[in-house]
Amino acid sequence: MSPTDRGGAASEVDRLLRRAIGEKRLVAFSLAGCARVGEPHDYGLVGGVAKLFFYQTGGASRSGQPLGWRWAEIAKVSGLRVLDQRFPGSRAIPTGRHQRWDVLYASVSVR
Repeated sequence: MSPTDRGGAASEVDRLLRRAIGEKRLVAFSLAGCARVGEPHDYGLVGGVAKLFFYQTGGASRSGQPLGWRWAEIAKVSGLRVLDQRFPGSRAIPTGRHQRWDVLYASVSVR
């Protein structure tokens, strides 16, 4: 089931993420008590859980390292906003390995 099938806040987050990825715009949101700013790269289902794979460019992190590749479970994201600032698109993954998605709703590297 797509998050758009559930209605309410889930469908709004789904709409915003698809827009941000399609337009290559930064997003801001709260996750695990930390404000995050990042480039949304991939959004879909992994193990039946809706997730965002993003490159964090600002904000804070519990790990102490506020920059770099991160995962966010969509159900734990709050206050999602699409920002005006754009990013160029795909980035290299340090390991060269990409995540295997059950369902990929949106990706900056797929057109």
